[in-house]
This record gives sequence, C-alpha cells and structure tokens, in this order.
Amino acid sequence: MTSSSPLPPPASPSPTARVERIVPLLHVRSVAASVAWYVGVLGFREHWHEPGVMASVVRDDGELMLSEGVQGAHDAWVWIGVDDARRAHAACVERGATVRMPLTNLRWALEFQVQDHDGHVLRVGSAPLAEVPFGTVLDDGGTR
Repeated sequence: MTSSSPLPPPASPSPTARVERIVPLLHVRSVAASVAWYVGVLGFREHWHEPGVMASVVRDDGELMLSEGVQGAHDAWVWIGVDDARRAHAACVERGATVRMPLTNLRWALEFQVQDHDGHVLRVGSAPLAEVPFGTVLDDGGTR
C-alpha cells in the first residue's frame, strides 16, 4: 500500500509502543444472542453492535468483542478480575449463569468459572481469602 504523504514519526522516541488496552475477541454463533447473554447474565452493556457481524460489550473498565464472522477465538478462556468475587458469583447465580466451577479459594485468587452458550469460559476472581484453605482449579477437561 502506498500513501501520497509520508507517515508522521512516532510520538515518542521509545523503541516500543505502550500497551493501552487488551480486548479479547471471541467467536460466537450469534452476536445478538451473545450480547443479550453478556448484558442479561453478566451485567455488561452494549457498547456498539454491527448486527450479524460484530459487537462490543463493556462493564466498568472491561471490554469484550464478539464476532459472528471468521474472527475471534473459539472456546476461549478469559480472566475477569473483580473487586469482590463473592458478590459477582451471587449475581451470576441469581441471573442463571452456568457455573462451571464453584467459588473456590485458590493461591492466586478467590475464583469461580462460568461458561457462556458458545463454550467460552470466564474465570472471575478477586484477591484470595487468607482465612480459607486453598482448593484446586477446574481445568479445561472438567477435572481438578
């Protein structure tokens, strides 16, 4: 590709660019159904939506992109850090989420797993509890 004018130099002389955000891109069967699930079950809100193609859902400082086309990961695992995993777990259960792994105190986090209707696993967690024994994480095969 050629341009009629040269590109401007980088804004900073640093040899690397600063990472500003990372947004997972998940492949879904239906963008509309996925947006409805992430909004209704996990409390995200629709940021933008191109029907039948792609959408973005956001919650606080987090964002997920959902693609019905050829882009995106199949059966992805995504970590979502929250301020209180107990409250997040209670809200997910109340809204009918498929809880794949119950709330478990792990060495790195108090965590639970939910699975969306496309097979993506969302690991939701906050700081581990010092007063509770550690458990083991549920792996992709469904064993600990």
